[in-house]
Amino acid sequence: MDEMSMGFALVTGGAGFVGSHLVDRLVSDGWRVRVLDNFSSGRMENVEHHRGNRNVEIFREDLKNFEEAERAVRNVDVVFHYAANPEVRVSTTNPEIHFNENVVATFNLLEAMRRNGVGELVFASSSSVYGEPEEIPVGEEAPIRPVSVYGASKAACENLIHAYSKLYSIKAIILRYANVIGPRLRHGVIWDFINKPKKNPSELEILGDGKQVRSYIYIDDAIEATIITWRKSANSFEVYNIASEDWITVNDVADEVIKVIGVSNIKRIYKPILHGIGWLGDVKKVALKIEKLKALGFKPIMGSRDAIRTTVEKFVKESHLI
Repeated sequence: MDEMSMGFALVTGGAGFVGSHLVDRLVSDGWRVRVLDNFSSGRMENVEHHRGNRNVEIFREDLKNFEEAERAVRNVDVVFHYAANPEVRVSTTNPEIHFNENVVATFNLLEAMRRNGVGELVFASSSSVYGEPEEIPVGEEAPIRPVSVYGASKAACENLIHAYSKLYSIKAIILRYANVIGPRLRHGVIWDFINKPKKNPSELEILGDGKQVRSYIYIDDAIEATIITWRKSANSFEVYNIASEDWITVNDVADEVIKVIGVSNIKRIYKPILHGIGWLGDVKKVALKIEKLKALGFKPIMGSRDAIRTTVEKFVKESHLI
């Protein structure tokens, strides 16, 4: 579907962090949007500003229930599947959560799409499918060897989607996101680093040895990349890395957060396990190649440090700390 013929889109997990920003973009581009969320991690305040807009429907339903999945896909032209449990650390202690919220939900969605003739899907996957890559940055052709149940669940979803794409002619785009950050984010290292000093301004607990390497992409860049891949990808099944072009350490993240929130003389307390990771399922180094994405015309506006600084500044402003 081209840019001029706007239609009806379903965004699962549409009240979540990335999903709600995607809803904003689709609405501003003229699409009718159905938001589906079970609000286990999504928040109504993320989509509250769309209430009263006759082009936006908000459903409090759950893809783990097939009947609700089938209701959600009726009459839509394209599905953006962003519903998932976003907490990677949960997968160590409660792996069944990720199986149910990610794999079961995705299977139900695909089956509902097949039965209702919905032929286009964009799926939010993750860099976690690569596990511990042998070298960084890692390209889309690299082996899929996840080391967390979260990453394994995303890889399982990718394989289910590939099968449905080939068997039932569903056009599918898989987007493997690096760490997406920005307003509305409520989990992950930056959220932790902002909130921990509120409880104890003299110490900052860092899970791992601080030398873990990550790539961060600002939400506006991530959404632009999402729209570009969806509109320009010509094949029936395609995979893209979504990231900025650089990477930094967790210590660098701490530096940027501390600078913005203005906490001086804070002592860093490191909690490493194994080879310096923060928890079982964490990885020491991961960063993504984005040549395939750039070939479609994408160029990130922010690098990792700018994305972190901008995110923290917005949080601080929203929290009335400045």
